[in-house]
Amino acid sequence: MKVSFLRRFWVTFSCHVVGFYASTVNNFRIKGDENIPSSGGVLIASNHISAYETIFLPWAVIRRHVMQMLWAPAKEELFAKPFQRLLYSSWGAFPVKRGRDVRAGKTINDLLKDQKVMLFPEGTRHKDGVLGKGNRGVGKIIYDTRPVVIPTALVGLNRWKFPGVGQQATVVFGSQLDFSDFFLLEDCKETHQLIVDRVMSAIADLLKREGAYIES
Repeated sequence: MKVSFLRRFWVTFSCHVVGFYASTVNNFRIKGDENIPSSGGVLIASNHISAYETIFLPWAVIRRHVMQMLWAPAKEELFAKPFQRLLYSSWGAFPVKRGRDVRAGKTINDLLKDQKVMLFPEGTRHKDGVLGKGNRGVGKIIYDTRPVVIPTALVGLNRWKFPGVGQQATVVFGSQLDFSDFFLLEDCKETHQLIVDRVMSAIADLLKREGAYIES
C-alpha cells in the first residue's frame, strides 16, 4: 500500500511528540523493538490494559521505523465526530463495528500483505492487568495472511493518569512466533484457536519475565 509522504511525515512527527511525553516527561521504557522487521506484513499482537496503548505503541514502533505507518482497528464510536474521524484516520486508525465486521476484516488482511498492524487479541480492555483469552478471529487472520507476528506485552500503562509526570510503564516486543506446524492443519475454528493460544502464551511469557503476569 502506498501512503503519501505528507501523511507518513505527520505520523512520524506526531509519534515523536507523544514519545517526548511518554519517555521524557514520564518513563515509558521500550524493550525488544529490534525484533520488529523493517518491511513486510507485521502483526503487533499485544495485551490490552489501557486506552493509551493506541497512542504509545505507535511511538514504540515508529521511533525505530521512521516514516512508516502502524495501522490499527478502533471502535466505530471514535469516528462519529468529523474532527475525531479526521484525526484518528490520519494516524492510521480505521473503524470496526461491534460483532463480526467483514469490511474491517478485509482491510486488516489487505494491510498485512506489506504493512504493520497492531491488534489486541483479547478484544476487550482489562484495566486490572489480567491477561484474558485470545479471540480466535485473530488466529484466523494469522492463518489467512501469514504475517510476521510479534507478541507484545504492556506493563503499567493501566495506572497512568493524563497529564502526569514520572509515571512508569514498559512495552516489551518478543521474538517472531513460528506457526508453521499450525499452517499445515485444516482451516477451521480449532486451528485458529490453537494459533491465538500460542500468541497469548507468548504474551504471558513476556509478562512473567517482567514480573507482571496476572492470570484470569
